[in-house]
Parts: sequence; C-alpha cells; structure tokens
Amino acid sequence: MNYDVIVIGSGPGGYVAAIRASQLGLKTAVVERESLGGICLNWGCIPTKALLKSAQVFEYINHASEYGIKTAEAEADFAAVIKRSRGVADGMSKGVQFLMKKNKIDVIMGTGKAKPGNKVEVKAADGSQKEYTATSIILATGGRSRELPNLKQDGKKVIGYRQAMVLPEQPKSMVVVGSGAIGVEFAYFYATLGTKVTVVEFMDNVVPVEDEDVSKQLLRSFKKAGIEVMTSSSVESVDTSGTGCKVQVKTASGMQTLECDIVLSAAGVVANIENIGLEETGIKTEKGKVVVDEFYNTSVKGYYAIGDIVSGQALAHVASAEGIICVEKIAGHKPEPLDYNNIPGCTYCSPEIASVGYTEKAAKAAGYELKIGKFPFSASGKASAAGAKDGFVKLIFDAKYGELLGAHMIGANVTEMIAEIVVARKLETTGHEMIKSVHPHPTMSEAIMEAAADAYGEVIHL
Repeated sequence: MNYDVIVIGSGPGGYVAAIRASQLGLKTAVVERESLGGICLNWGCIPTKALLKSAQVFEYINHASEYGIKTAEAEADFAAVIKRSRGVADGMSKGVQFLMKKNKIDVIMGTGKAKPGNKVEVKAADGSQKEYTATSIILATGGRSRELPNLKQDGKKVIGYRQAMVLPEQPKSMVVVGSGAIGVEFAYFYATLGTKVTVVEFMDNVVPVEDEDVSKQLLRSFKKAGIEVMTSSSVESVDTSGTGCKVQVKTASGMQTLECDIVLSAAGVVANIENIGLEETGIKTEKGKVVVDEFYNTSVKGYYAIGDIVSGQALAHVASAEGIICVEKIAGHKPEPLDYNNIPGCTYCSPEIASVGYTEKAAKAAGYELKIGKFPFSASGKASAAGAKDGFVKLIFDAKYGELLGAHMIGANVTEMIAEIVVARKLETTGHEMIKSVHPHPTMSEAIMEAAADAYGEVIHL
C-alpha cells in the first residue's frame, strides 16, 4: 500500500496533520495502537476537563447559599463522575473516527515503526505484521507520565495521571508530587470532592513556569480551599508496604513523613521515542527528543516529527499547529514557522491560569525596560456578581515601543480570555491600542483593557 503521507500516532498532532494532508490532496493513512485521538482526547485534555467540571458543579452547589439559593446537602457520586468523564472522552474519540472517514483517511490499527526506505511496519494486536510505504512519514507518538527514579509507579498506590482518572473509589487522602498543570488540576479536583490533598513541589513556587505573581495567588487560593502545599520540597521515598503510603519528604527544615492513601506522580511527561524506528532509520535525537528543523524535517529526508517528541511546549494545540505547518510544507505551500514565544498555556484548576509570552522575570533578564499593568478581579463588577473575585490580569509591555511582551492571568474564565492576547501579540498591538479598544461591560475581559490602562497610568477603576 503506497501513500503520500503516513502519520504514526493519532493524537492532536497526528490526526490534525492527517486531516490537513487529506485536504491538500495527499493520500493519507494514520497508524494508531490504542484509540483515535491519542492521550489528549482519551486520557488527557478532554476527560480531565470533564472531571474538573463535575468538581466545579459540586463546588457551586456547596456554596449555593452565597447566591441566595437553599439546597439540600450535596453528595458527590465518585463513580458517576468518573463514568461521565469516560463518556465524554469516548464521544470525542468517535468524533475523530468520523473525521477520518469524512476526509478519506485510512486508519491502520497497530503499533507503527518507521523503517529505512520510506517504510512503516505495523504490528497488529494479534501479532501479525504488515509493511506500508509513503513518500513522507510523520512521527507523532506523543508522551507519557514521567516516572521519577525514587517514585516508581505501581498503578495502585503510586499512580500517574492515567490511573488518577479512573480510580475505583475516591481516596480519603492524596499526596500530589509536582505542581505543574497536571498536578494542580488533580489537586483541585480531588480536594473539591473531599479528599485531603497535599501538594509537594521541588521548586520555590507552585506552577513554577508561571509568573511569580500568579504562583503566589494560586498558593493563597489553594490554602483557602484547604489544600496543603509544600514548596522547596522533594519526595525522597514512598513506603507502600502497609495499607496506605508513607511518604518521606525532604524540606528546608528537615525530613517529614506524610501518610496518605494514594500518591499521584505529576512530574511532567516524557517523549515516546522508544521502539519507533529512530535507530534503524538513523534519525537523530538530543536530550530525549527528536531533532527537527523549523518545518519538522528530521535528520533523514522524508521523515518528520511533531508534538511531544520534539522540543517545544508539550501542549495539544502546539502539536496541532506543528502538524499543519509540517504538512503544508510537504505539500509545497509556504507556511510561517511557529512562533513558540506566542503559545498560550492554560491550567484548568480553580482559579484558572492562562499565560503567554514573557514573565516579568524573563522580560527583565532579556534586557527590556518594562511597563507593567495589573487589574485585580476584586475590582471587576462582573467578577463580583459572579462570586469569583480571586485573581487578576497582569500585562507586561516594553516601555520603549509599547510592545506587549507577555500576559499572565489567574481567575474565572481566563483560559477563554487569553486568546485575545495571542491575537494582539500576533498583530503587534501596542498598549495604547489595547486601551482604546472598547471592551464590553460588565465582563471579565474588561480587566485586560484596565490592566493595559494601569501600565500607562490611565486606569479608571482602581
């Protein structure tokens, strides 16, 4: 079977690349070993948001009296919450199946491996093997939960994000190791449903990739929600020999022992680059990632790589963008290389976090003179009416030219608001243009206009 393009992996990088290739008239196949949609649709982005929505609804009900509503005491049905999440994921995966048929893409189920001579070997579940050829082969095999040497996952007491989505029963207590997006989202979910949660973070701040002001606000919000947080701390070992777990944590003041039912290892992801044919084909890797150029060519002609297995942010929307750029270049178009400094990052705990571009610290380190504006949601009419006053919008401008260097938001709905900033930065919008762009009242998005005005001494509502 000869194809123009074969994509190995059907996550948000792979299936998007396959669809765009088909749209451009290329005969396309996608190889998938498990479920269409990959980790994102089946075990990542989508089902976790379903879990978080259930937690948010439960939280609303428990605080209904603050809105003048009387309710009976609510009870979370953990099994039903998990079931709903799996149903949402299954529905999305079926949606990808429909898109494959609609775009006349062949789906080959099995484990794909790149071979020399523009070939792909696919091993089916029954052990049978078949070989396919393609002019262009795109590797999009994604990532998996990173396993720390002193925190081996057994899938029962010490788990990764995948097991955290389908636990048979709700734990009474949990230690979450790592406070990146995965860690804080699960910490919020389980704590909201009533689990006693402790977050252990090696760095000095929670969500350490975010602006420090955002980290400090999330810490305050988590503590108010009853989530314990230990920063500048590391898990040295976990004893699972008893009924629960005894977690040895090294802190600045010495060793502490935490007892819990479950330990969730949320120390990030590692690329799936093993057994995909890199050695046989001679494709170069560096620091656990496939080496590619700005259009995702590997070191071997006709072989490409996108998504979590290449350097850059390990995010679904990044993989999708890379897939489109890669395929458009293959088809002879002239796409722009991706601007990795204008990629929004979103974290869906409560309060939500969204950011793009330089943090204040990074902008100073890059030598910029700054104008910084900040507008708290406590001064927002819409936030007050919604009962969501935690958080703020912070904008960072280059003082010389007014360039919008970065934006950092924490609060309700900020993951929806960040897109405005991404477009503004793409269009090289200045601070003054943002101030003069009339925002609707009352909305959370007004905080963007007000933060810009604050940077230039023109803020009205502070």
